[in-house]
Amino acid sequence: MTEPAPEHPHAPRPTTAPPRIPRPTTAAPHAPTPTPPPYGAPAPAPVLVAVAHGSRDPQAPRTVRALLDRVRDLRPGLDVRLAHIELNAPLLPDTLDGLRGADAVLVPLLLGRGHHVKRDLPAATAAAPAVRTRIAEPLGPHPLLVEALYERLLDAGWTRADRGDPRTAVVLAAAGSRDPDSARDTRRTARLLAARLGVPVVPAYASAAAPTVPAALRALTARGRHRAFVASYFTAPGRFASACAAAVPHRAAAPLGDHPATARLVLHRYDRALSADVPADTVTLLASA
Repeated sequence: MTEPAPEHPHAPRPTTAPPRIPRPTTAAPHAPTPTPPPYGAPAPAPVLVAVAHGSRDPQAPRTVRALLDRVRDLRPGLDVRLAHIELNAPLLPDTLDGLRGADAVLVPLLLGRGHHVKRDLPAATAAAPAVRTRIAEPLGPHPLLVEALYERLLDAGWTRADRGDPRTAVVLAAAGSRDPDSARDTRRTARLLAARLGVPVVPAYASAAAPTVPAALRALTARGRHRAFVASYFTAPGRFASACAAAVPHRAAAPLGDHPATARLVLHRYDRALSADVPADTVTLLASA
């Protein structure tokens, strides 16, 4: 828009500027108001908050941080934060407290629709109304996880000759949950992995569900499947993962960890949450695909 010409075009301009009146602010002293982007510049992408469970095993937070480093490498410039549900810092409420006034997508580093995804995450976001949040799907089930599980099994000694071998099988060792949706998600991953491997894949659990990993191994042996592997369906090392691996230590795969396919899946869940037809200022739990 063209500004109107001054009434006296040749009048001298004042040599001093009028005093500036500071603008009031309502931000808390410890939470400064985010600086808005320059006029016409695109708004920053919502923060990706990766929510891990937490573990007393010191390897767990190190593994999760390595995974998030891969995510940052895949998406330079994206603000990626870590949060834990319990046991490790930063806890989810603390991470959200540092994002007041921002947009965020919570990506659960969990493998099914259990209590944490359905209850704990929505409760945490409801308690942080100063952050505009969406909750993405958990990581599992998804073909990218199957690719990561397959390559971890290769590292544990699986060979191409094992495909179709009547003596061979795999136990998919998961944490376990009383939520039926979580069990369904684990069974779906087992079916996807069985199609990839060409041998039976039996879900088994470290807690809260049956069968246990040792029980599943005994059942496979009774069927003549003496060469059994354990696929570790855990995001990071921890007590449950170690207990499951101890059942067959010479043929137990490592957890998913910072596998490149897992990092790509974290970004896929983030992007899917952003593309969903949901208001950006609504806390939303997206059903697992």
